[in-house]
This record gives sequence, structure tokens and C-alpha cells, in this order.
Amino acid sequence: MPDSSPPSQQPRPGSAAPGGEGTPVLCGARLADGRTVDVRLGSGRILAVGTAGSLAGEAGGWGARVDLGGYLLLPAPAEPHAHFDTALTAAEGADAVGGAGVAGGAVGEVAGVAADDRSRAPGPSGPADPSDPSGPSGPADSAGFSGFSDCSGVSGADVQRRAVEAALLQLGHGATALRTHVRIGGGAGLDRLGALRAARAALRGLADVAVVAAAPPVLTGAAGADGRALLHEAVAMGATALGGCPDLDPDPAGCTETLLRVAAEYGCAVDLHSDGADPARLDRVAAVAGDLRCGAGVAVGPCGGLARVPYETAAGVAQRLAGAGVAVVCLPQGDCGAAREAGRGGAWGGPVRGAVAQPFSHAPVRLLRAAGVRVAAGSGAVRDAANPVGRGDPLQSAYVLAATGEAAPVAAYEAVAGQARAVLGLPEVRVEAGFPAELLAVRGDSIAGALSLGYSRIVIHRGRVVARTSAVREYCDSGAAELDLPRQGLRRTAG
Repeated sequence: MPDSSPPSQQPRPGSAAPGGEGTPVLCGARLADGRTVDVRLGSGRILAVGTAGSLAGEAGGWGARVDLGGYLLLPAPAEPHAHFDTALTAAEGADAVGGAGVAGGAVGEVAGVAADDRSRAPGPSGPADPSDPSGPSGPADSAGFSGFSDCSGVSGADVQRRAVEAALLQLGHGATALRTHVRIGGGAGLDRLGALRAARAALRGLADVAVVAAAPPVLTGAAGADGRALLHEAVAMGATALGGCPDLDPDPAGCTETLLRVAAEYGCAVDLHSDGADPARLDRVAAVAGDLRCGAGVAVGPCGGLARVPYETAAGVAQRLAGAGVAVVCLPQGDCGAAREAGRGGAWGGPVRGAVAQPFSHAPVRLLRAAGVRVAAGSGAVRDAANPVGRGDPLQSAYVLAATGEAAPVAAYEAVAGQARAVLGLPEVRVEAGFPAELLAVRGDSIAGALSLGYSRIVIHRGRVVARTSAVREYCDSGAAELDLPRQGLRRTAG
């Protein structure tokens, strides 16, 4: 669909209702295998895939028609490792203002949009969807939250607003399912978790958000008693996974075992932070995960330190992680704050005096995949102190993997899409009948082209267009005019 199409032919976010004659049809989309197809959606799933022109029918005969000429249609990415509670805090005063960034104008409207969506999409007022990673909803899930001000002076409303904005940024990039860590304990107790639950409720119908309760730095011994109690409370409050940073605990092995045992008790997933520079700690994760066989899955990341140990050592660790079914979530765009502190041996939230700075490196993806480890790629920090320029763009993560030779373009995209969804425990998506309608249309004629210059994007969640980004590239008149320079909005030049 050309970016210069009349407004009436542009897909409007949220405009397509599932079912009946309102069933949307995606027309003329190119698939990764080179075919050009029409795709009919309904009830949150792909109903049919046919050759171009075979499903569109008469204009208006099948409800909303979305012209995807010039677009590549792919399974939507997922974000397996975000930190929404600290997102958008890099700029001075961001905590106090909140929501002043790129998506700020949309944040205030989300509660109203989500409320309207609840009449059409699964949510608090409808039946639970077993594939929804958002977890149980209850009275604490609401469109507003203002119940705390933690020791740093950040209010619950600030955290909620920034979390919603960060999620919208990532949704605009294509991620329709997101998993965010949120710190518990300290001066705020479980209040940040409450704010993230409220943000999750406000986003319902736009994106699925899962919340990882990230335990305090110390869980073992007498000093960790309160932290251990908070883990149980966090699950009761609606956390969908448990996490933490065993590298910061005086007893990393004991911390790992504590987290995995509590998760196994409740059937929760586990998502641990570890730099991976000490292979023995990753071996401990593999050993405990293998013994407990946590059904909901165990992931560890970002494991950048594993790239700095001898190859033979890293290969042995990779084999043991694969044998235990432990996935690795790497962060190609840069470490998150927790991983940086783990790598320096300090507590969350501050630098370590006298620490030696380590050069950034992401996990050895090629080595891990060769050993059979499931590897997903996340975005990590979004414009916070750990990465003030973090974009939260899954395609950027895939681009870095491909550009650094860690994966071919197709495998790199799979790390942010299929593998990321698997780590989150979500069903597989293919552009085939019967699969969930979680899709991303991006300007380009191949995955490599999309990773290089795919700025224009149309995002589909549960069969509805929920976000659209348009980019038009033009050049001023010059002596090169006769060369017919490319403009991204024209079908003849995808990009």
C-alpha cells in the first residue's frame, strides 16, 4: 500500500472488528518465501491464505481491505526482555514528568482505547484467553494507579505512564507481546508491580504484557527473608513470572535455587539476569532447572560475559543449558541496568567504586544455537540510564545479530519473533490458516531488506490493525532527477 494512498484506503489502528462481514482481508502481501497472497483474518486468527486477488472479492464485500502492496508480511515480533519500570528515565526530570517522549501524545488516550477494546477483545470483562501471557486480572488491574511514592520519589502514576509509553513505542515497532521485569522490594515493596499491572490493563486489546517480578538482590540467609516472602506475594498479586539477579546475592547458587523452587511451586516461568562471565553460575542454573523441570520454562540473559570466556568453556556451558531446556535471552542493542550491575558485582541502581569497566558484548548466539540452546533476542533498556538511546525495536536487535555475523537474516528475525514467542510460552505464529493473527507488515521484499530499511510498518494484534508507522523518503530536485531516485512510499521501491 503506497504511503501516498488516500486516507480512506489507509488501515486505521483498531478499525477492524473480528468476525462476520467486518472480517479484514490483507491484500497483495508478499511472504518471506516470495509468494504474493491475500490473507483473511477473523476472531483473532488467520482464516485463509490465498493467491493475490482470490480473497478480496468485491470492494466492501469482506469488510476492511488492507492493501499491503510493497509490504512483507511476517509473524509479529515479541519482546522477551524489557524494563518498563525504568524506561524513559534517561533525560533529566523524566521521572517527574513521565510520558513526554515520542508516544506521549498517545499515552493519555490508551485507557479510553483499551476500554473500548474490551467490548471486542478478551480482557477483564470477558473470558480468559489461555494463550494470553498477561496473567490473571483482578481488582488491582485498572486503568489508573497512584498508590505509592517510593524512596526515589517516583510515584505509581509516573511508573504506569512511562510503562504504557514504552510499551506503545515497542508496539509501534511491531512487538505485540511483551515481557517486562519490574523490581520488587526496597522502599517501594510491591508498588511498582501494582503500577505495571495497571499499565497492563490499560494496554489490553493493544498488546499482551507479561510481568516478571524481579526479586531484591539478596534472597538467601536471614537478610533475604523479606525478599523470599515478597516472591510469594508477587505471584498472588498477578506476576506471571519470577526473576532476579543471582550474581548479586552472596550465595548465587542458593539464590538461583530459591527462585526456581518458588516458581515451580506456583507453576511460574523463570527469567533470570546473569552476565554469564562466571560459567559455574550458569551451570548451577542448568543443574537446578534440570532437577526441577519447571514446566513454564526457564530463561537466563543477557549472558554477554559468556562471549569473554574461552570457547571450550562456553561450549560446555551451552551444552548443559541445552540439556536442561534453559533458554538464553540476549540483548544485542546493549545491556540492561541489572545486567551491568551483575557484571560489575554491585547492587542495582548505582556504580561500583573501583570497578573495571567491561566492553559490551552480547551473548555468543552462534555458539549457543549450535549447541541446541533456544536463543531469543530482546531490546533491554529503553532510554534509561543503562542505555539512554535504547530504541526498543525488535528489528534493530535482529539487524545487529545479522550485521555481526551471529545469525543469517532469517534466523536473526526468528530470534525476535518465533523464538521470542516460545520463550514467553506463546503459541507459534505462521502466515497460514488457523494460526494466531499476530502479524507485522513491513516495507520490503525480503527479510534482509526489511532489517536494513524497513521503516514503514503495520502491526496486527488479534486480527486487528493496532499500530501504523509511515515513512516517506524523498529527495530535492537536482541534476540526478533523471535517475528516478527511490521514495519509500512508492510500490516500485520497497524499503
